[in-house]
Amino acid sequence: MIHSLFIINVSGDVFMEKHWKSVISRSVCDYFFEEQKKISSPVDMPPVVATPHHYLITIFRNNLYFVATTTTEVAPLFVLEFLHRVVDIFEDYFGECNETIIKEHYVIIYELLDEMLDNGFPLATESNILKELIKPPNILRTIANTVTGKTNVSCTLPSGQLSNIPWRRSGVKYANNEAYFDVIEEVDAIIDKNGSTVFAEIQGYIDCCIKLSGMPDLTMTFVNPRSLDDLSLHPCIRFKRWENEKVLSFIPPDGNFRLISYHISSQSIVAIPIYLKHYISFREGKLDITVGPKQTMGRQVEEVSLEIPMPKSVANCNLTASQGRYTFDPVSKVFHWDVGKIDITKLPNIKGSISLGAGAGPVEANPTVTVHFVINQMAVSGLKVSRLDMYGEKYRPFKGVKYITKAGKYQFRL
Repeated sequence: MIHSLFIINVSGDVFMEKHWKSVISRSVCDYFFEEQKKISSPVDMPPVVATPHHYLITIFRNNLYFVATTTTEVAPLFVLEFLHRVVDIFEDYFGECNETIIKEHYVIIYELLDEMLDNGFPLATESNILKELIKPPNILRTIANTVTGKTNVSCTLPSGQLSNIPWRRSGVKYANNEAYFDVIEEVDAIIDKNGSTVFAEIQGYIDCCIKLSGMPDLTMTFVNPRSLDDLSLHPCIRFKRWENEKVLSFIPPDGNFRLISYHISSQSIVAIPIYLKHYISFREGKLDITVGPKQTMGRQVEEVSLEIPMPKSVANCNLTASQGRYTFDPVSKVFHWDVGKIDITKLPNIKGSISLGAGAGPVEANPTVTVHFVINQMAVSGLKVSRLDMYGEKYRPFKGVKYITKAGKYQFRL
């Protein structure tokens, strides 16, 4: 299925390649570079590029392109999901996935890719199974391998590969049995100058950290499961039961994994938990912005930051911020204000003058203000876990459940 994988940075350098079947020349990436010249942003890269003899299937994450090459028609979503799983495994092993990290751990990455695909077909893609086979790197293990000449690859086959539940290793034992479920929701909304919502949607995830002995069988129910759409379920979930009863029934992997991801479209009512008061006039050379919380149910808004792309005629900004720091890049013309936490007793404000370049005429522009924020212990969609059962025993309250709301791209149109 997958013949080769090429990893390309934003500069267009193919700094790593891996082949499972026949070796495909690096020149096949020329078709990728031709498509790259046609786009204005890396995220606009088409996921599938057809060439005379190959198909290039691409994702863009962490400022890197991961390009899978196939010689026959395959299900694109299947390959895209595998590429995302590769990046997730790298992040789980090394903490982050970027060009520097990949170059530092070439050997382990090749070992991982060898185990994740067998003759081009996905084999082992669960982190807990891979960690049994290939030990994560650390300083002591690296020194020991250098002295003894050994590798991180284990001599024994992971126990999960031999069971009828391949995502969970057998014989797991913990002194304290714990299960943590993090509900994470990303709000993507566009607000017009009057404060009305033009577009809003939610992308949500439920991430788990399971530390349970034996072979636990869990069921999870929600207060309002019908609101969930476009679900992506982990293979451990019994799909028929979810389809018929809207109950998540599963034997979980050991350790960290993503249980489900879901989408809530703009047709649903999405309460925007933050507001913006602004006055930006390039003709008068003034800027005044105040940001504050709204409908947060007493939760604190954290990690707030604002970004505004200014017109090319803007030369400099002389502003005073009541909280946080601001920067203005005279080359890219991007204004950035890192606010931090919002104190409702004294809302963050920034104001001052905007200087235009010499010879610049009157500027009429309506820039877009992008606001990023995080709210802990709150789910904007209203999704709530109503019950968690293990072997028929009910566990309440949910000590490990937390709700995180964050905006991937939250825009105000001025």
